[in-house]
Parts: sequence; C-alpha cells; structure tokens
Amino acid sequence: MSVLTGSKLPPISLDEFRHGMRRLTAGVSLVTTEHRGEKHGLIATSVSSLTAEPPSLLVCVNRSSSSHDPITGSGVFAVNVLASHHDDICAQFSQSARRADRFQSGEWHALKTGVPALKDALVTFDCQLEKIVEWSTHSILLAHIVGIHLLDGELDPMVYFNSGFHTLKP
Repeated sequence: MSVLTGSKLPPISLDEFRHGMRRLTAGVSLVTTEHRGEKHGLIATSVSSLTAEPPSLLVCVNRSSSSHDPITGSGVFAVNVLASHHDDICAQFSQSARRADRFQSGEWHALKTGVPALKDALVTFDCQLEKIVEWSTHSILLAHIVGIHLLDGELDPMVYFNSGFHTLKP
C-alpha cells in the first residue's frame, strides 16, 4: 500500500465538513442487535456494500453511541434499510430521550443470528462481525452477510439529505 509522503495538508474545518456532508444523500438504516438478553439499535447513514465475494458490508458506528458496545460485543447485527413510512421508528432510534420506546412499535422477528429485524424493512441484512477498524470517534465494522430478507411490493426508501429525512419515490 502506498502512502503519500511529504508535508501534510491541513484538514478543512468542522463546519465546512458538515456543510459538505449535508449534500451527500444517503440511505437510512436501522442497525439492531441483541446482547445479553437486551435489544439495541441505532440509526445509521454510513452503511455501504464492501465486497460481493464474500457478500459483506461496512457500517460506521460512533463509539459514544449507547448501542456501540452491544453491537461489537455480540458479534452479530442486522442492517434494516428503512422505507419512507418508518419516520416514527427513525425518531425512536435517533433520539436518546425515546430510548425506552425502541422496539415498542413496528413488527419484529428474529433472524438466523438471533438479532431483531424489522419485518417491513426494504431489505434486512443479517450480519456476522468479522473485523473492527478504529478511526477517530468511530468504529468501522466489517461484516459478512449470512442472511437476507427482501420486502415484496412497492419500494419507497427513506433518504437523508441536507440535515433531514426524505422520501425518494422511484
């Protein structure tokens, strides 16, 4: 692997970064797990395919999240890709004040790994954690996909753009 040598350029400011990232449209996912008999989850927009062979995903999780340690500790998690009608589920999992409401609405089922999955997610990936890469405030989770559930019917994804959640009608 080649790394550039020489003088290091200064990074952009935090405000510049935030303003730029508001323009990067991303799908909205709910990452869920069960650890020591307790269910946990968080909303993530930093989810990406990694490789097709083996089928794998990359998920970035802030280490300060209350779900970080349960996700990394259990070694398994689900990535539930949310639809536009999941706005209340999204609010429950993105607001710490509503932590007790999590898993109270929506229809849930257990996947092959035992983690909870949202039945009407556009797609749910059942994942087994293979590697964790620490980068500043986040953990980059590299995981094999061991199962998949595809929703039948109309697909209307939720997307994150310009600091808000939106619908994307195909």
